[in-house]
Formats: sequence, structure tokens, C-alpha cells
Amino acid sequence: MSGALETALNFWQSLPDYVRSTAWILGVTVALILSVAFTTLLERKVIGWMQLRRGPNRVGSIFGLLPGIFQPFADVIKLLVKEVVIPAKSNKILFRLAPIITLVPAFAIWAVIPLDPNLVIADVNAGLLYVLALTSVGVYGVIMAGWASNSKYAFLGAMRSAAQIVAYEIAMGFALVGVIMAAGSLNLGDIVRHQQGGFLAWNWSWLFPLFVVYFISGVAETNRAPFDVAEGESEIVAGFHVEYSGIAFALFFLAEYANMILISALTAIFFVGGWLSPFDGYIPADAAIRGWPVVGWFLSDGFHWLFFKLFCFLFLFLWFRATFPRYRYDQIMRLGWKILIPVTIVWIAVEGVMVYFKVGPWSVAS
Repeated sequence: MSGALETALNFWQSLPDYVRSTAWILGVTVALILSVAFTTLLERKVIGWMQLRRGPNRVGSIFGLLPGIFQPFADVIKLLVKEVVIPAKSNKILFRLAPIITLVPAFAIWAVIPLDPNLVIADVNAGLLYVLALTSVGVYGVIMAGWASNSKYAFLGAMRSAAQIVAYEIAMGFALVGVIMAAGSLNLGDIVRHQQGGFLAWNWSWLFPLFVVYFISGVAETNRAPFDVAEGESEIVAGFHVEYSGIAFALFFLAEYANMILISALTAIFFVGGWLSPFDGYIPADAAIRGWPVVGWFLSDGFHWLFFKLFCFLFLFLWFRATFPRYRYDQIMRLGWKILIPVTIVWIAVEGVMVYFKVGPWSVAS
């Protein structure tokens, strides 16, 4: 068995770089699509549990376990076979293009996400700038969908969403300025490695206000409850995608759930150590327990810690939807412009003072 594994690893290493990169891109894309599919099921199950319901439990099971496990596939088949209706007076090119422009950035950003200490598709030094640039592109798909539909409801929803995304994008950008000041790098892998030393050394401890602002802004960026005024059913039907049906409609929701997973992963990387173990610095590297087969793997750094942190933040997205009522539009704008942005600016100034006087984690900086 070990000989076959070694042969497979040698073959993998002998492949050209572009072949290995392509294989990783396909692997991450397929994993992300499946994650989005099962996130929709998880959301319905979690909200059902919180509301004392069962959630989906009719479409398939595995030997009587996990009832409803095939519900996402049934939903995909249903949306694939439904007709895509294009309004007669719409801009047909932009109408078709909008879902793609919304979806592509949510997948492309994963190229620079470090999944574990040795696995990142593109280890670029300006990775954080790449993330900021692509997260800003998604708003164009929303505006195009609203405008190209030639519908007042869709256009009003697009304008709401664009104003909301711009407001919270500024708060997110300022929060990341604090992360850059702490890490001294734009490389996402370097930002994670800078947080080594256990869970108290992670950025959340010294950048807690920025951590809270970033995650709240991420919830608003994805148009999730309680910030889902862009899809206010009781006010503007379904917002910017009201004229979409079939697979075109599904692409918008694929982008929404992909962005939820992305924001959860970025929050984990920027503020809670990414793939770092919370036990770093507390259990010596030569401790006997680290040599135990399963326990040693669990205590060490790796993708399993990133996955666990990502899942915790993703659960918060679902919890918020089941708990909070939708904010009014003016409340959302006031929160973004008058509370979150001033908080980030003040804490960046505080962090600058700590850097100058070498307080906290900067006391050991050279």
C-alpha cells in the first residue's frame, strides 16, 4: 500500500506545474459547488431545528440515515429543467451576463486562499489586494441584473443592493487595513503565519472591534438576513433577480451561498488563525501526545482547523437568518456609515499608537 502511495506521489510531483494547478482548480471548484449544495440543506435543517421542525426529510437517505440528504440534487434538477424566460424588452446580452459576473468572483478568489501550510493554488504576495478587487466586482452583476431586466422592482432592488454593498465594502476595507498593519504583509499565507502562538496570539484578541465589524460587514455584503433588503419580498417582490427563472435564477443563489462560505473562510484567515491550531505554544512540539496517531494529527496545524472555523462562522450566517428580523433600509445605511466605519477608523488609530509604542504583539517586533 505504501509503495503504491509513494508511486502516486512521485507521479504527481513529476507533472508540470500548470497540470497540477489545473487539477487543484478543478478539485476546489467541485468541492465548492458541492459545499454550496449541502449548505442549502444545512440551512433548512438548522432553521427547522431552531423552529422545532424537521426540515427536508423526504428526498433520499443513506441506509435510513440522514433523511433528505439528496434534496440539493433534486433542487438542481428542478431548476435545470425549468424554462429560462427572458423579458421581451430587456437587454438580452446583459441579462444573460449578469449571473455569471456575480458568480465568477466568488469562485476566483479561492485561488489565493491558503487551505493548509502547503496548499494554495496561487501564492501571490498581493493576495489581499486580489481579494478586495474581486469582492468589489460582484456588485456589477447585481446592478446589471436590475437594469437589464427593464423592471422597476428589479432596478429598485439593484440600487438598494449596490448602495448597501458599497457602504459595507468600505468598512470591510478599513478592517483589513488593521490586519495589514498587524501582519505587515498582503500575502494571505503570511497573515496566517503571523498569528502563530496559540489562540490568544490570533488577530481577534488585539483587533476585536475590527473582527466584529468585518464579519457584520460580510453578512451585509452577501445580502443575508437581517441585511436582505435587496430581496424584500413584502416590498419589492424578490429584488434584482425578480425576472430570472430556472438555472439563471439558481446562479444568483449559488453566488450567494458561495460568498457565505468565502466570507467565513476569509474571517477565519484574517482574524482566527486560518489553518493554525489553537494549541500552538501551549503543547510543546516534542510532547508525547503529538505522536499519537489521531490525536497528534488533530493537535497539529492543517486544513481541519480551517474547516472547523469556517463551519462555525457559516453556522452564524444561518443562526442570524432564523433569529433577527429584517432591518429597515435607513437602519442598514446608518449602521454602515455612522457606526461601523467610525469604529474601524478609531481602532486603526489605536492600533497605530500600539505599533508606535510597541505595545502587545508589537513589543517583540524588530
